[in-house]
Amino acid sequence: MPGSIDPSSSKTPTNGPDPILLTLFANRFMSVAEAMGRSLQQTSISTNIKERLDFSCALFAPDGDLVANAPFIPIHLGSMSLPRLDLADSAVKYQMNLHGETLKEGDVLMTNSPHAGGSHLPDITIITPVFDSNSKEIIFFTASRGHHADIGGILPGSMPPTSVNIFEEGAEIESFKIVDGGMFDHDGLVEYMVEKPSRYPGSSGCRNIRDVESDLKAQIAANHKGIQLIHAIVEDYGLATVQEYMYHIRSNAEMSVRNLLRDVAKRAGSNVLGAIDYLDDGSPIRLRVEINEIDGSAVLDFDGTGYEVRGNLNSPISVVHSAVIYCMRAMLDLDIPLNAGCLVPLEIKIPQKSLLSPSRTAAVCGGNVLTSQRIVDVVLKAFHAAAASQGCTNNLTFGTGGKDKDGKAVAGWGYYEARATIAGGSGAGPGWHGTDGVHTHITNTRIGDVEILERRYPVMLHQFGLRHGSAGLGKWHGGEGVTRELEFLEPMQVSILSERRTRQPYGMEGGGPGAMGRNTWVKRLRTEDGDLAPNARSSTTPTREINIGGKATVWMGKSDRLVIETPGGGAWGIDEDAVHGKKDLGAHVSAWEPRGSIAERAAAQAGF
Repeated sequence: MPGSIDPSSSKTPTNGPDPILLTLFANRFMSVAEAMGRSLQQTSISTNIKERLDFSCALFAPDGDLVANAPFIPIHLGSMSLPRLDLADSAVKYQMNLHGETLKEGDVLMTNSPHAGGSHLPDITIITPVFDSNSKEIIFFTASRGHHADIGGILPGSMPPTSVNIFEEGAEIESFKIVDGGMFDHDGLVEYMVEKPSRYPGSSGCRNIRDVESDLKAQIAANHKGIQLIHAIVEDYGLATVQEYMYHIRSNAEMSVRNLLRDVAKRAGSNVLGAIDYLDDGSPIRLRVEINEIDGSAVLDFDGTGYEVRGNLNSPISVVHSAVIYCMRAMLDLDIPLNAGCLVPLEIKIPQKSLLSPSRTAAVCGGNVLTSQRIVDVVLKAFHAAAASQGCTNNLTFGTGGKDKDGKAVAGWGYYEARATIAGGSGAGPGWHGTDGVHTHITNTRIGDVEILERRYPVMLHQFGLRHGSAGLGKWHGGEGVTRELEFLEPMQVSILSERRTRQPYGMEGGGPGAMGRNTWVKRLRTEDGDLAPNARSSTTPTREINIGGKATVWMGKSDRLVIETPGGGAWGIDEDAVHGKKDLGAHVSAWEPRGSIAERAAAQAGF
């Protein structure tokens, strides 16, 4: 039966955790999540999961609290299970509350609803209870969350820049028992993923259900791998000792955050901190932090944040908490697992009817990938930790299929190239420069290999490199953004969902801001589009360059190109030498160094 962990029930009496065992169990729990991740990557088939690594795996206590995770996607893990939250804000706890004691061995649950602890609809969570071999009670949960390239909606890729309600973003699943007593429910999956989404006007069901089903089975298998490893740990040490140290690990994280908060208040000379930043549409995100220096707790109050927006930049409450727990963990200079203990000292207040607490039918696909970045910017600004990073994930989707103008379903496919896989510059801090062309904050995926991209999809990559001159200048300079240019080899629908196109990433302590991003459609002139008069001679300028803004959907013709220039990071401090003309402002550009999967493999081979 799921329940709270009682460390006093351990059969091994202790006066406190043994530091060696504490480290050992922390690493054993982490290794479970890492092994789940390797299994998921190896058995999946989609580019998003196998190549871009847009997935997360984690281990949860019987009460639903996060115990440990490998360093996957921060925005995934915090929202799967959080302490002291309404059950609707925590995916694992929501399912526990919904199914109660009816869960049995062989059951596997599937969910993606933002109002059931989800982030946005393409991120599908698979949750599996772990039963004790003897008592048959739930002793853990294993869970995996992966980004699926298409789950229906109004556009291929299920990340429509123009969505105004959640029904336009694809299939929403509050709870579905995808495996019931060991039996996989294929028909139920088709109903949820294909039939239900297509009933909304203008929307389609999943455009490639076979790939999605295959990846979901890979997630189920990854969870099962975690169950096997948990049983092995219990067999080695006994259930009482395992659960005792599960409690100690969370308690250790809690005390680490309390000490961090006391230190922040001491260094700042005040127990009250504050910051504000804005989305490109002008919506404010405001934060006031009040620290209790006696017990090391804090209240983070987002009062003053803007109203829910008509577009899709609304952020589910679970995503807000994920961004906060990421910031707390990032500011800790300790090697501890990210777990539920990091949030115990914090009380997070979110105003109702704001874009951080949207209504049930509000569109949210951009809130998970864009607004979350701005929340991180605001938290780090309030804690005076670092200048702003690119603050965007440059979400590119393209594909074909869906419904035609007559409402008839047309077979197709979708590709999602996001989560900062189109990287940008990271922000500088007191003592370090920002990093060029890197994933920032809540993202941790990688870019797909060019060869795989061009082999699987009708596109050609023309350039992908650093965007020189985009970094903020200062004593500690920001990181450079990147430029990525794609040519489409056949007509298709292309969408971009991005931020920091009208507001620069801020610098701190007098450091300069990073450059804003830009999205440019390089359109070939065509008679059928009205660009050329009938029977006109070929133009001396065969293309038009059109700034499509931060959020747009464009039907691109054959040989059209999209140039995405991502933001740079903000700088920290004033560079006195540069101010007085004693320093070359371009001197911070570092020499090119090989990196990526090919370089890593070459380095590994050279080490033998």
